[in-house]
Amino acid sequence: MKPLRRPVRRSILVVHVAASVGWLGLTVGLLSLSLAAFLTHDATMAGAATRAMKVFGDWLVVPVALLSLVSGLVLALGTSWGLARHRWVWTKFWLTLITAGLSVFALRPGIDEAAARGTVDIDLVIAPSVATATYLFVTAISVLKPWGPTRRGRRLRQAPGSARRPAGRG
Repeated sequence: MKPLRRPVRRSILVVHVAASVGWLGLTVGLLSLSLAAFLTHDATMAGAATRAMKVFGDWLVVPVALLSLVSGLVLALGTSWGLARHRWVWTKFWLTLITAGLSVFALRPGIDEAAARGTVDIDLVIAPSVATATYLFVTAISVLKPWGPTRRGRRLRQAPGSARRPAGRG
């Protein structure tokens, strides 16, 4: 892929950060609602919480997850960070892909079932808990950029004419 120009890269970076932070916030909201529904002894409260979760699941989970995944992929492929040059980028990509898939194929159906019943079981508390922990981990590695280059990244660095410092910091 052709390298992104600075204004385009920065715009996509803003979209990516906003979508990723939104996904984290959405997951914390789902966790709060699932805990409220799971822990309450009030059927009305549990029903309201599961209906609110359904709104999040129906309207926000998939678009936000996909926007985070696609914008991150465009940034990886359109900058010298690359997708498979640095272990942190590679790890972040796979964790995002897995959690986006789980959001679409496991979380949403679980929310739909809970909303139909008006109650939440422990699985719907665990899922957003694990997702929140995963997104916090992905955020940490995005900031800290640990682990160094992959084997491919080391090979590309040693190749003549390769960039010494990845673009994307400015």
